[in-house]
Amino acid sequence: MRNTLITVRPVQVTGFCLAITLFELITYMASDMIMPAMLSVTHELQADVRHVPNAFNLYLLGGVCLQWLIGPLSDRFGRRRLLLLGCALFGVACSAAAVSGSIEAFNALRLIQGMGLGFVVAVSYPALQEVFCEADAVRLMALLGNVALLSPLLGPLLGSLVLEWLDWRQLFIGLGLLATITWLGLYACMPETIGVLRRDGQRPAPAAFSARQIGRRYRALLCNRRFVAASVALGLMSLPLIAWIGVAPLLLMQSLGLSAREYGLWQIPVFSAVIVGNLLLDRLLSVYSLPRVTGLALWPFCLGLLILIFSALSGASLLPVIVGLAMCALGLGMSNAALYRLALFSSDDSKGLVSAMVGMLSIAVMGVGGTLVAAFGGAENLRSFALCAAFGGLLSLPLVYRLVRQR
Repeated sequence: MRNTLITVRPVQVTGFCLAITLFELITYMASDMIMPAMLSVTHELQADVRHVPNAFNLYLLGGVCLQWLIGPLSDRFGRRRLLLLGCALFGVACSAAAVSGSIEAFNALRLIQGMGLGFVVAVSYPALQEVFCEADAVRLMALLGNVALLSPLLGPLLGSLVLEWLDWRQLFIGLGLLATITWLGLYACMPETIGVLRRDGQRPAPAAFSARQIGRRYRALLCNRRFVAASVALGLMSLPLIAWIGVAPLLLMQSLGLSAREYGLWQIPVFSAVIVGNLLLDRLLSVYSLPRVTGLALWPFCLGLLILIFSALSGASLLPVIVGLAMCALGLGMSNAALYRLALFSSDDSKGLVSAMVGMLSIAVMGVGGTLVAAFGGAENLRSFALCAAFGGLLSLPLVYRLVRQR
């Protein structure tokens, strides 16, 4: 990074970035590494296989549950304290999942584990924006996106390999231990950004915590059309991939009879494309503005949607569905960090509260959308999935186009 907005030692900056990266990685790994074992989980807990996508969607919705509160609390009490609390909550929930005895308890703990994702979005992302200048913050967001996306890229494959030696309960114990290491890293290296004098002469002051005032601020954000458009577009552009993560075990392992390892290998081309898109974003930022980069991202994204539609109409074999998802993933990787930045700075309100609402809207769209895809037959066969995923992606296009034109 070229510079920071607050005075922080280089070693502390490095440790902070590594700890944030690990926390984001394990919050996603808690979701994706377990997916190859979900059929075993439902069998051991004597539950219906419909809980396979439900467990994933509950995890996403858990990320929404507390964000409305986490963001304002971090504005009032500081980012560092809240992120340490969130990391501890996540680690305890992972450890408790290892001893769950029913699918109801398992799903409840998945919801709590998902709250860790809410702390990542509502606390760590604003902290990065407040520590680093704009260009470096966007680059870090893109790089964090790469690391997070290593989870759906490598998580299912790594999970299938690990599950050859460990069972799913031991896997959750391992995630709890990683959360403990992350907590120690955050405690040692994370700087506080609230109430600290910045190099530009500003000192972000702690915001007063008032439920009535917070409600008014959230209503003001919901009346901000540009903010809502960017936040919902984030969720809708991610929906084809999110829906795929939730239903892929049923489509590939149960319907097509693939092994857990083959299931993991088929994730690689899809999520590799997201990483390529993020790397392209880093290069394009030196030449184009954020809205221009977002407009360029629509080309591969729209091509992917067309491939999914054509695949559904022609019978939907696995290879064209994967190709369509990979093109959507490329466009998503090119636009995700840019859309987040546009949403975050479409309001002058405190960034903890704004980031919380961005996370709530985008993750709620992903979670509800993924549930609807499964409910409307997206988990039954590839043709239904391709149609549902393409429809969800198409809904994002008017919003993204409007954002690009308004800028």
